[in-house]
Amino acid sequence: MRYLVSVIDDKDNPGSTDRGPAINAFNERLIAEGHWVFSGGLADTGAATVVDNRGEQAVFSDGPFVESKEYLAGVWVWEAPDLDVALRLAAEASEVCDRKIEVRPFL
Repeated sequence: MRYLVSVIDDKDNPGSTDRGPAINAFNERLIAEGHWVFSGGLADTGAATVVDNRGEQAVFSDGPFVESKEYLAGVWVWEAPDLDVALRLAAEASEVCDRKIEVRPFL
């Protein structure tokens, strides 16, 4: 099963910025164990654009779709046999990147 793993940072209490080498090592382990599908860090929320084309014409809005002190800082997509494995990996990921993690299965 595949899982979307969201890295959540906090504007008031951000995680450490020196985690790159530890995250790279964690990603290498995920790859070696067959869990890694994709990962990527995201630009600051100020770089976001929301597109809504549900009406007569598309509307483009600067900024994130919701203002919050917490925001999506990056994502992984993992392959794991079950939720227990994904949660175990998420606990490690939270420690490695010094941020909260949300785990959601794909349908």
